[in-house]
Amino acid sequence: MLINIPGPSQLQVITEPSPIFSSPLSTPTPDSSSGKGEMGAEAEIERLPVDLLAHIFSLLSSFRDLAQASGVCWKWRRGVEQSLASRERLSFSGWKMDDASTARLVCAAYNLKELDISRSCWGCQITDEGLYKISSAKCVRNLTSISLWGMAGITDEGVIHLVSRAMSLQNLNIGGTFITDESLYAIADSCPRLKAISLWSCRHATESGLIMLVSKCRRLESINVWGMRVPADCFISLLHISPALQIKPISPHLNI
Repeated sequence: MLINIPGPSQLQVITEPSPIFSSPLSTPTPDSSSGKGEMGAEAEIERLPVDLLAHIFSLLSSFRDLAQASGVCWKWRRGVEQSLASRERLSFSGWKMDDASTARLVCAAYNLKELDISRSCWGCQITDEGLYKISSAKCVRNLTSISLWGMAGITDEGVIHLVSRAMSLQNLNIGGTFITDESLYAIADSCPRLKAISLWSCRHATESGLIMLVSKCRRLESINVWGMRVPADCFISLLHISPALQIKPISPHLNI
């Protein structure tokens, strides 16, 4: 990453690629061997207000760049922290993340509303342990959207722990996971504001879980059941409970 800071000395900070938040970031310390030129460069950095730095860092989509920027100096670190705290959406889709680094970023995003931890071609490594850590974040109660699509490493245990604290949840994507009715029961009990849910190819969930979900989530407008192993009569039962419910996809032969 190449960062140019305009000023009399035209400071350039160049860093090498490093693991993405693989460990807690250490506070930068002054180098005792620094000469006058480096001290002058440090003074130029100090002139940038934290609010301006935070705005600049909020435009970065690379978590690696944010990690490197936070190591430049204490003010840049503050700017990174402030930029994360102001973000309302985080997406880890496309990044190879682990439990610790993902949870650390989520915990720093105090105003987060939308969280996307979908599996990508790089292979996200989030497990139940990561969901447990994320559940402790202050922002979880205010999350309106969560995507765990394709996360094969999670189970009912982690999903239940997360959704039981996400009481403001309106959109949930747990398609392509191995969740069972236990997760659907927890969602039904904990997410009264739920409007849309994707259960794409959740083949371990049954008719019982779907009926409980639709019965208790009275604001539910849309449900994706593609690839689920449930009888067609189940969908008729769901529509009897909630006639306005959009079931995607729905077979034409149901005549409803």
